[in-house]
Amino acid sequence: MKKWLLPLLCLVLMVVLSACGAKSQEDVVSDLNKKMDGLTSYKTKAKMTLQMGAEPQEYDVEVWHNDPDYYRVALKNAGKDQSQMILKNKEGVFVLTPALNKSFRFQSDWPKNSSQPYLYESLVQDIMEDPEATFKETEEHFVFETKTRYQNNKMLPMQEITLSKKDLAPVSVKVMDTDHNPLVTVAFGDTEFNAKFDPDSFDMKKNMEGAQLDKETTAGVSEEVASEEFAVFNATLDGAFVIEEKHMDTENGQRVIQMYELESGDTTKKFTLIQEKAEVMPAAVVSTPVNGEPVDLGFTIGAMTATTVQWTHNGVEYMLASNELTPEEMEHVARSVQGTMVK
Repeated sequence: MKKWLLPLLCLVLMVVLSACGAKSQEDVVSDLNKKMDGLTSYKTKAKMTLQMGAEPQEYDVEVWHNDPDYYRVALKNAGKDQSQMILKNKEGVFVLTPALNKSFRFQSDWPKNSSQPYLYESLVQDIMEDPEATFKETEEHFVFETKTRYQNNKMLPMQEITLSKKDLAPVSVKVMDTDHNPLVTVAFGDTEFNAKFDPDSFDMKKNMEGAQLDKETTAGVSEEVASEEFAVFNATLDGAFVIEEKHMDTENGQRVIQMYELESGDTTKKFTLIQEKAEVMPAAVVSTPVNGEPVDLGFTIGAMTATTVQWTHNGVEYMLASNELTPEEMEHVARSVQGTMVK
């Protein structure tokens, strides 16, 4: 081979490798920007697994999104026949519990005010807004590690977001604690970008009626509501102690009121936890307005105000109230309530 030919071949090889080489983080972020600019809607399904209790809990998640701000997120715990839905349309944000014919209505910025591991545009926003995000490329995927934007939950500060190299569709999300243990994982199925929707796809009444037609959706909760007694649960957060408990008779059975003290360092704060059997509301009842925000407790979606958190689980209604706890502390206490059963 002639001496002048070898440098030329090397130069050609370098050009070819550069053209076919790995994308940089900046390239992928730029592609995501273009993707979002052309995205008008999408549908996706996912399997969400929570590792926050004694046993993992799995949920089937179905997400619909249509510009400008219409959302429908259906969550179902198949093992316990429980379902809820987060709905956003021009009337506000709704949290629906079809088995009880109950819904809360919020005037809220959800989902823009916090990370949402099952919403594609939220994941893209997390990637774009974290200047310290890390990036790697595998044979089929782009993988980012970013900070989360949870307002009240500092225990889940990081997440790993995996996107398909083919079309930048979401593949998986791992939301991690401070030790990088994944506590929330979301595995996505196929995502349909620029999907078409019927005019009433995001209508609250239509979605409530549609969910109630699914007998599997309502079976578990209906049986719990019909029973005469319910299991009482304690808040199991470290440092929380029951100082008084009262039992009251109501039209639906019993109401249990527990007063707690929460010791943290040199401070002691008080809160009250109320539990009672859930009531199936008449079909004509309208949504209950809430001056607060929807809050994801892992096992259910609740309603949080400045001093309360309300949620329904396994046919039981819960209310946590305190003038002393921070929003983060109230969320931690609420998440801990499913821990220990009291007879």
